[in-house]
Amino acid sequence: MSTNTRGVVTEPRYLGGVIVFVGLLAAVVGSLGAPLITAVAQQYDVSLAAAQWTLTIALLSGAVTAPLIGRLGSGPNRRTVVLATMGVVVAGSALTVIPLPFAFLLIGRAAQGAGLGLTSLMMATARDHLDEQHSARTIALLSVASTAGIGVGYPLAGFLTDLGGIRAAYALGLVATVVALIAIAAVVPPAPSRPASKVDLPGAILLTIALLALLFVISQTDLWRHHTPIALAVLLAAIALLALWTIVETRAANPLVDLRLLRHPAVAAANLVMLTGGVGMYLLLSLITRYVQTPAEAGYGFGLNTFEAGLVLVPFSVLGFIAGRLVPGLRTKFGGRSLLAGSTTVVLAAFVLFALVRGNLIEPIIAISILGFGVGAFSAAMPAVILAATPAAETASAMSVNQVVRSVGFSIGSALGGLILAAHTTDVFPHEGGYGVAAWTGVATTAATLVIIAILRPRRA
Repeated sequence: MSTNTRGVVTEPRYLGGVIVFVGLLAAVVGSLGAPLITAVAQQYDVSLAAAQWTLTIALLSGAVTAPLIGRLGSGPNRRTVVLATMGVVVAGSALTVIPLPFAFLLIGRAAQGAGLGLTSLMMATARDHLDEQHSARTIALLSVASTAGIGVGYPLAGFLTDLGGIRAAYALGLVATVVALIAIAAVVPPAPSRPASKVDLPGAILLTIALLALLFVISQTDLWRHHTPIALAVLLAAIALLALWTIVETRAANPLVDLRLLRHPAVAAANLVMLTGGVGMYLLLSLITRYVQTPAEAGYGFGLNTFEAGLVLVPFSVLGFIAGRLVPGLRTKFGGRSLLAGSTTVVLAAFVLFALVRGNLIEPIIAISILGFGVGAFSAAMPAVILAATPAAETASAMSVNQVVRSVGFSIGSALGGLILAAHTTDVFPHEGGYGVAAWTGVATTAATLVIIAILRPRRA
């Protein structure tokens, strides 16, 4: 173990542990809103649609801030950016615990969502300060933790809510973020000396507006059902703004995102695969968690409460982490493309199982377990494909783009499931057949991801 001139411990096992912990924490805190939606609506006397924003606003914040945090952290000030961002997350966590009006809870959740942008900086830290073997393993686990960690937050939040209400659940986030801030200050070293990155302010503003519009309209199921022309207009406007942002970035002297990296076939293919793969993964995750909580009087479902439904996600996380541990050792033998194809095939198998059989509780549990293994392997393989074609100095920026793509894919998957189930709802609950339609739609989406992997061939990982 060694200590640099600033007194920061740089022992690989400590640094690797903190890096993975920060990624896991970001996933747990970001997902805290999902199991608490009903409890928040009751506590604050707001509608379920309003309470849904405690989850949506965190995801939006993460997607919008990730490119900015990635660019700011690409230079020599990465440690300062990481500490400042985690400080914002701690402040937001405090707002969720203090009994204040609902608007302050939303502000706190938005601040917590900024922590999702730390994943790319943690990957850059691992790449700069760990040897090749430790770096590959840590980055793979970090990527898995940032996804599979969702299954850790759900049961904990449900259990604490049952014990002490939503304040107790949000208090978990406050305690964990304070611990993370202390660990970062003690362990994460300064970045290597390199030119400071200038922030492309016009690009940042344009991307923020475009992503807010895109993710907002994607997440609004009722808007698509009842005001389809307005939803389409907002979607087209968001796409136009993204196209304008692309033009601005290609002409900027110091772009927020170096789009030249996307010219590399491996990077472009990986991000496209992340988009379509993310749609399928989150679609199935949302379908299963909703299905098992549906009361039996609907003619299907198992009526699980928040805590019980959270326990269903435990095998999703456990098998995801197991897959994440296996992938780095398999990458040299099979290559990134083969691992992406194999993990996508596992996700496809989970979809087919849920589409065919879901009458007994064990069947959705098996499906979500298979999904967890596939998502874990996919998440662990993805960074290797991108980083194989990315300069070390651009690690944070490249991975922040992939994170935004993942957020968009997840949002589309969640919205797609909601739209399909809403189309099959005539009373309170969707008809059971709606889940079949949604599952087979996921089969088609995941199969399309396999075709993209076969055609685009991201070989360099």
